Amino acid sequence: MQNLKDAIGILGGSFDPPHKGHVKISNISIKKLKLKKVFWIVTKKNPFKKKAHFELNKRIIKSKKAVQTYKKIKVLYLDDFIKSSRTIDIINYLRKTKKYRDLHLIIGSDNLVNFHKWTNWKKIVKLVKLVVFSRKGYVKKSKKSVVVKYLDARNIIFINNKFIDISSTHIKKMYNKRS
Repeated sequence: MQNLKDAIGILGGSFDPPHKGHVKISNISIKKLKLKKVFWIVTKKNPFKKKAHFELNKRIIKSKKAVQTYKKIKVLYLDDFIKSSRTIDIINYLRKTKKYRDLHLIIGSDNLVNFHKWTNWKKIVKLVKLVVFSRKGYVKKSKKSVVVKYLDARNIIFINNKFIDISSTHIKKMYNKRS
């Protein structure tokens, strides 16, 4: 049985592909926020992007391989099970079915800029603490975002990390050059 005081992190996305930056922000979150676990929630498709580069199965396998030595990071694929890839539905599933209450949604400052476009974003920020990692070129914009203006300071945590100079987009570009 899970302790209701256990803090859990959620890092969702297409993980197209997963990389060391994902591992790094997960581990920083575990350490700084004293999280019991971070769930990598792999989704079929990012609703803000055209299509995934790598097929879903490959992304799940690569994600599991990337975290196999980290006991506190677990890869989950819930889209088919809960019939949705929406963040609000994942949060509701974790709260209602798994009884997790202290949830931390881990995002980059680039995502915070457009977070107000996410489905049910106001409900999301009521149910979780937002954990925002710095992404180059987005720190100032994110701190002036619609969500920051709306939110109570207790529900948002800015992590002033060193910039992690890696992204899935960069990896895909390198991959395409080799193909």
